[in-house]
Parts: sequence; structure tokens; C-alpha cells
Amino acid sequence: MASTCKNSLLYKNFHRHPAALLESTSGIYLQTSDGRNILDATSGAAVACLGYSNKEVQQAVIDQLTTVPYCHPGFYKTQSADDLADFLVQSTDGQMSKAVLCGSGSEAVEVALKLAKTHFSNLAIPQPERSHFIARVGAWHGATLGALTLGDFKVRKDPFLPLIAQTSSRVSACSTYRGLRKGEDEDAYVRRLAQELDDEFQRIGPHKVCAFVAETVGGSASGCAMPVKGYFPAIKAVCEKYGALLILDEVMCGMGRTGSLHAWEQEDVVPDLLVVGKGLGAGYAPISAVLVNSRLVNSFQKSGKSFAHGQTYMAHPQAAAAGLKVQQIIRDEDLVSRVKVMGEHLEKRLKERFLPHPYVGDVRGRGLFWAIEFVMDKESKVPFPSSLELHGKMHSRGMRKGYEVALFNANGGYDGYAGDHFLICPPFIVTEADIDEIVDRTARVIDDTFAELASSSVWDKIALQMDMAQETVAQDTIAKDAPVANIVVGEQLVSVS
Repeated sequence: MASTCKNSLLYKNFHRHPAALLESTSGIYLQTSDGRNILDATSGAAVACLGYSNKEVQQAVIDQLTTVPYCHPGFYKTQSADDLADFLVQSTDGQMSKAVLCGSGSEAVEVALKLAKTHFSNLAIPQPERSHFIARVGAWHGATLGALTLGDFKVRKDPFLPLIAQTSSRVSACSTYRGLRKGEDEDAYVRRLAQELDDEFQRIGPHKVCAFVAETVGGSASGCAMPVKGYFPAIKAVCEKYGALLILDEVMCGMGRTGSLHAWEQEDVVPDLLVVGKGLGAGYAPISAVLVNSRLVNSFQKSGKSFAHGQTYMAHPQAAAAGLKVQQIIRDEDLVSRVKVMGEHLEKRLKERFLPHPYVGDVRGRGLFWAIEFVMDKESKVPFPSSLELHGKMHSRGMRKGYEVALFNANGGYDGYAGDHFLICPPFIVTEADIDEIVDRTARVIDDTFAELASSSVWDKIALQMDMAQETVAQDTIAKDAPVANIVVGEQLVSVS
């Protein structure tokens, strides 16, 4: 009997469902049931790097579906999974020697944590006390409980704190916009961050730390926070000093998104464990992977023990077939080079159009991975009240008729709660004309959102807080060694530092 119930699917927001019912897709556009033609400026969640209608990938999935649609990953293997693992290993020029094929990015992060722990448990002289992970302020590594242990996106973590293991701690992220002090050059900034990590090892106990975990380029929570030159080599040196591992999370920023197939290739560092996802399968199938450094693989093989992990859909044949074909297309059509070229045009247009805006604090990114951050006051960098939900207002407006541009919105970039930004990360097949259209539509969203706010009653309160922020700066109370000044942002106290 057919159900007459509507909206039976439980969405993330219990009270509000997604505003668009998709009926079809074409290239980088999404067609809705009510006639909107939405320009996808974000590849979904930095996923659909080939757009939505690649016939080769579709055919690869169909071919796999009609031969071996599924197999138990512990009983059998498939050629598609073997070939994808080989492709990923070869893509690192031998720096990595094995791959684990998973489903989601969160799942892959969990696998990486377990592999790190397994490494120390299987050494000739085991180090079972190594069970602590050091991550970074403002990080996001996934929604599962293990990944939430690492993350610092408070609005998505706080509801589950009683369930989360207390096996991680955080040090400062590398973010010049929020972290670089006045008068401090980047070399000094790197030394300070490395020393902070060293101090954290000492605080926890060097023999207890399993790994340091970081997004190579910040993702949705931090809004494309960029590493400065020398940061990751300095961080890895600290890890090696204490015998800990370096895990890089490139679920969002990897697989060509930032202008090299792997983001770490631009950072003069090689991780011990690498997590990739999203663009790996370009959305044609759910797939992620963990790449394992040869040093760890050698320790696993010498131990003679197995990896105590398994999930039903690991190395799924259809997902592997999709991922392999996607990566072959990116290689054969040299799309990573295209990302760099189109990324330069995107950077130029975004900075020209939005940096002069009175409420845009920063435009940052690399390749086709960019963020726009909004602040009440450019000098103090004080965010808008979190209760205003500015980022959500912009996303909602972008989805409306007459705007029709998808923006990946997020908050919490300031302190885990306050701070508004959105990402611009279009598919790799984007053209200069597409980029110009993205910028034009985005500009209309921003301008009209602030125009509407300026005519509302809430703006008087915001204007008062802007004046307070400017007065704080004028009084020079945020000098490097001065006491921290506080102002009220919305319902909460915000430190100006």
C-alpha cells in the first residue's frame, strides 16, 4: 500500500525542510521543480568536481552495476577497487603505499585514527599508552563520534559532548587573518605555532600522543584557512621529535581542489596518513579513502597482526568504479592545471569585487577553493551576532528566484559559534564566463542582504555594536600585550584580540 504521508524523511533541521526539490541536473546547474535553474558555485559540498552530467562516469557505474554490484569486502575483491587503490598510491609518487577505501569522509577519519593507534600497538616494542590526538582550534573532521573528538565546530559538537571521548586537545590553527599578530612576520608566526605544539606534547606527555591531525587547507568550519610557507614542515618536525604521526585531512581540500592533486604537495611535507573524499568520486558515488605511508605499512606487515576494523560497504565496487573513472578523467583532461588557471581568475574577481565591501573582512583560498568572511568592523574583525544568522540569510537568498546561486554557508569561524562566511568552490569544468556569473550573482546576494538588514529594526542594535568595536580600536585596547577588550555580540560576550 502506497504511503500518503509527505515529508517522511527526517532532515537536519526538524522544523524546516530544504527549499528546493531537484528534478534534473546539467553541467554545473541544478533544475528545481518550481522552475529555478541554480548555479552551483560550491560543487555541492566541494564534491561535484566534474559537474552533474558526465556520461563516462555514469557509464562506469552502470557497467559495474551490471557485472558485480556488491561483494563482501572480507571475502572477495574486485578489479575496480584494486585499480582505484593502485591509482591513488601511484598518484603520490610512491610516498604512500596502501589505500583503504571507505564511504564518507567521517568514516575515513575514523579509520585513520584506528590505523594510527594500531601502528603503535603493533610495534616490536608496543606503545599502547599512545592514545591521545592533538588537533586544531576551529577544525572540522566529520560528524561521527570519533571525528567529533577532533573537531571544534561547537554548534555541531556541543549537543553530544557527554558521548565524546576526551582523548584529544587543540592548539591554534594556522590562520593569518585571525592568528597573525601585529608586527609579526610569517616566519615568527610559524615558530610560535610550532612551539605551541611542542608545549602541548609536553603538557600531555610525549609518550601519550598518537598523532597530530590537521586539514591541509581549512574546510567549511574555518573557511579555507590557509597554511603559511614552512608551517607544515615545522609541525611535522615536532611530531617526529616525539615519535608521533602526522595525519592530514584532505576530505574537502584534496583531489585537485586547491591546484595540486594532493594539497600537501604544495607544503613540502608528506603525511603518515592521508584522508581524502568528496572530490574522489565527484558525487557519482559515496567514496573516501585513507592512504597509508610505507613506513606504517611495513610495521603492520612485520607485526603479523590484522587491522581490527571492517565495514559493510568498504571498497564498494560501484563506488570504486566511479572514483577510478573520475580520477582518470581528471588526469587525462589535465583538470588540475585547469583548476590553477580558473582559480587565478576566480581569485582576481572575488578580491576585486568583495574586498572593498565594508563588511567583508577577508577573501582567502587557493585553486577553486575560496571563502568570504564577514565582520561588523574591518579593523577589530569583530563578527556579526551569531543570533543574526547572517550566513544562513545569504544562503537562503541565493536559492531564491532571481538569484539562483548555491553558496556553502557556515558559522563559527570566530569562536566556534560566532563568525559568518561562505565558500565558493565550483566544479573543475567551470569557465571564465561561469566564474563571472558566480561573482555577479553572489554580489547581488550580498548587497541585497545587507540592504534589507539596513532597513530593519535589528540594524540599529548592530550599528551600536559597530561603534563600540571602532571605539575599542581607537582606544588601542587590543595592542599585543594589552588586556583583552570585550564587547557584546548578540547575546554573548566576544573578546577582541
